[in-house]
Amino acid sequence: MSNRFTLTFTAEPQHIDELGHVNNAVWVDWIQQIATAHWSAVAAPEHQAAYVWVVTRHEIDYRGNVGLGESVTAETFIPFPPTGARFDRRVDFRGPDGKVIVSARTTWAMIDKASGRLARVRDEITAPFRPFAEETA
Repeated sequence: MSNRFTLTFTAEPQHIDELGHVNNAVWVDWIQQIATAHWSAVAAPEHQAAYVWVVTRHEIDYRGNVGLGESVTAETFIPFPPTGARFDRRVDFRGPDGKVIVSARTTWAMIDKASGRLARVRDEITAPFRPFAEETA
């Protein structure tokens, strides 16, 4: 059993840089889009109303590129339980051949909307994101 979430992204003219492929900043935007979509798809409505996530770290490996009109499938999952207010997320982008061309590990911190302060990620918040990848290995 796993709890992975996928989206497809297609390179449009505004995504392409002077080298003819998707700009690195676009990959970061797509990482945020899939992370936000995953949260919106599975988190309890009361948690979505009470909390917001902010990125504290991105670590991205680029192994390939895509050009105009090409699509990638992004898959995200949570590899490990949270630590305090922080939750790591993995995002892999696969080309049409199924090979990972961009891989990211990002760290997000949960903010309580009412107070604007960091909030510990409790078990009931993590429940819809389980099992964590380490629990299925």
